[in-house]
Amino acid sequence: MISLTRKQMFITGAASGIGAATAKLLAEAGAFVIASDVNGEGCTATVEAIRAVGGQAEAHVLDVCDPDAINDLAVLITAKHGAMDGVINVAGWDKAMPFMDNSPEFIEQIVQLNYLGQVRVCKAFLPPMIQAGKGSIVNVASDAGRVGSLGETVYAGAKGGVIAFSKSLAREMARHGITVNSVAPGPTDTALLADQPERIREGLKRAIPLRRFARPEDIADAVLFFASPRASYITGQVLSVSGGLTMNG
Repeated sequence: MISLTRKQMFITGAASGIGAATAKLLAEAGAFVIASDVNGEGCTATVEAIRAVGGQAEAHVLDVCDPDAINDLAVLITAKHGAMDGVINVAGWDKAMPFMDNSPEFIEQIVQLNYLGQVRVCKAFLPPMIQAGKGSIVNVASDAGRVGSLGETVYAGAKGGVIAFSKSLAREMARHGITVNSVAPGPTDTALLADQPERIREGLKRAIPLRRFARPEDIADAVLFFASPRASYITGQVLSVSGGLTMNG
């Protein structure tokens, strides 16, 4: 069993889907979870669910597209709790459409939310972790960033950036005893996938060797591993959780 007892974990995107599942699993493992999301009501619901089963958590509203909000929250949390033992970047969003239909505003939003948000959260929370000489960062990317994805070109580029950023940051943080890894989900049963036409979803499912979409809990399991002491000698890695849809050579 993986134990995160007496560990403090900060997570973005905790209101629903992969983020909510991850926050609950971290708390189940014994961590004190500091949950954040732009959806304050959803984030609070996640925290209440954690507390209802005896876990420890608190909720914060955070828009990861707002650099000042990230920095302000990092200062507040550090003053209250000290250095984080883990920072988990889950917040993300996309809408499938042909690249040539992407407006400048849409492109900017996708990059801000799916890439720069993770960069800025890491930058804001790392100083006290560096001073403490320990901790882990887990960035949720996507298999779209590894192999591409039809209709998600800018999103794939942003998530590919997350993977490269995580590998490079891992090299810089190793001397401080901080690991940095990324998890790359394949098609996952979330609201984002539900928005896809039925024919596309069925085609995707047939292409997955395990013949089902990932559950948010499947992704959370991989995040928990990377955030735990069990992965203390693993850094700069990307783990695909795709049911075999994508396989490393």
